[in-house]
Amino acid sequence: MKLGVFLPNGQNGYIISENAPQYEPSFEHCLEIAQEVENIGLDFVLSMIKYRGFGGKTGYWDGCLDSVVLATGIAAHTSKIDVFATVPILGIPPVIAARQLATFDEIAKGRGGVNLVTGWNRPEYEPMGLWPGDDYYDRRYDYAAEYVQILRGLWRDGRTTFKGEFFDIQDATCLPSSGRELPIVTAGQSKKGQEYTAHHGDYNFVFADRALLPQITKPMNEEAERVGRTVGSYALFTVIAAETDEEAFAKTQHIIDGRDLEALKNVAGSASLDPQTGGTSAHFVAGLTAPAEEGNLTFMSFPVIHGSYENVAEQIATMERDTGAAGVLMTFVDYVQDIKVFGEKVLPLVREKLAALQPA
Repeated sequence: MKLGVFLPNGQNGYIISENAPQYEPSFEHCLEIAQEVENIGLDFVLSMIKYRGFGGKTGYWDGCLDSVVLATGIAAHTSKIDVFATVPILGIPPVIAARQLATFDEIAKGRGGVNLVTGWNRPEYEPMGLWPGDDYYDRRYDYAAEYVQILRGLWRDGRTTFKGEFFDIQDATCLPSSGRELPIVTAGQSKKGQEYTAHHGDYNFVFADRALLPQITKPMNEEAERVGRTVGSYALFTVIAAETDEEAFAKTQHIIDGRDLEALKNVAGSASLDPQTGGTSAHFVAGLTAPAEEGNLTFMSFPVIHGSYENVAEQIATMERDTGAAGVLMTFVDYVQDIKVFGEKVLPLVREKLAALQPA
């Protein structure tokens, strides 16, 4: 099972609370996190992109580092972990993105990957003149499918011609070409999103609790198998580990008690514009009242794995067996310190438990 870290390259990371660390994102911070991830032996890091934050008292995500540039810098200063950049398909044409990512992957020496975001947040793209109209909510996965085909053609062959509903590409080039198709991450939770991922993605990052995860991973895996593909589902969780369950639970509640209500309402308000059901946006809205374990919006609706070091290790080690998820993408409260503690106190227990779960 793969374990990775979601880099906090947006202001205040993934916690919308005054009772959590307050900071503007920086390359130095993200690099320190990535190097610690590599140091303790985790598998990958991934950064996101946000062009307009959600404000509030905490200025949540009002500042955000560009993901491709950040990932390239991190790749140049690491040597083992995989590094995933995020590309907003509404913001960067596929021919340009293909070249940027090919250069990034050369610097990463073949450790690069890309998370393609279709763009559910109209208020983020509309001020820049990039919102194509509200019919895009229902058509975004069709648009993304064409985008992926163009990327892969350019990476594979160094040039491509493509004519579809959304793109008309005439002999575009991406040279030099290594011939390597970068692994593509998606975040498909709705039925349409799952189908798109099964046909075009390599990894599916989803946020759902342990009870809901199989309802997302199973149909997506079945559809991928039907079309002759293998796609891994990676579950997003916030990790809060402490000496005792009580200490971890109290820390979680303290963060929720300090939630930034204005920023939370702004996130939920943007998400409510998306008419699709069962997807990421719906999960954000439901997070306003959800308990931490199911994905309270204070933690960006990422379910929280909290408890003693032993308890947290057990939850992570049994994730694949119980949910079908092939890996976990983790966020933390105080990233550098928490990752060091995770590497010292939790990760050895995870590895022991995973070894014990393997058939003799």
